[in-house]
Amino acid sequence: MATTRTYDDGCAAAHALDLVGERWALLVVRELLLGPKRFTDLRAGLPNASPNVLAQRLRGLEAAGVVRRGKLPPPAASKIYELTEWGKDLESVIISLGRWGVRSPSKPPDAALGVDSLILSFRTMFDPERAEGLGASYELRLGEESFRAEVVGGRLEIERGSADAPDAVVETDAGTLAALVYDKLELDDALRSGGIEVEGDREAVERLFTLFPLPAPASVGV
Repeated sequence: MATTRTYDDGCAAAHALDLVGERWALLVVRELLLGPKRFTDLRAGLPNASPNVLAQRLRGLEAAGVVRRGKLPPPAASKIYELTEWGKDLESVIISLGRWGVRSPSKPPDAALGVDSLILSFRTMFDPERAEGLGASYELRLGEESFRAEVVGGRLEIERGSADAPDAVVETDAGTLAALVYDKLELDDALRSGGIEVEGDREAVERLFTLFPLPAPASVGV
């Protein structure tokens, strides 16, 4: 991002950090990977970033060519922020950082995942081998947000929006879904507690929850 601070280093990685290395910058990119958002939506996704800091990061990312402003069509006509095509290339960077960071022994165990963070974690942790032989489509309803997901041919496609005639519909919240996928919460227990509702192919839903294994923590100091 445009800033007076620079590493002044010819290395391309150093230059990349000049552009997106400020605090909150890559998290702004993360929040936009699933589609455009209004400023208020970004604030909701990054509640610990002050409005002034968030506005600064957006200006910097826009100046760097990573983010651009847009406008939703009528009747909404709201101003939004979205990634440029070059900015979208940062998804692979964020996925690699996620796979690296999840192995940290010092990662806070109880830190909550937001909705977008959780959905992107599925892209990050998806294991094609575990999906072998599975072909199913899903709609995940997390509060007011809906996501369509499809697993076919050992690949996962997941994006914001409603699914057309999915094999299963899952309605829950981000915390419960994260617990089902990552914390070994049993589906029967979640159903009994009312934390989740499942329509359609329950077996496909249970299989979906097994496709995102976490890697073992890194051995540090060895």
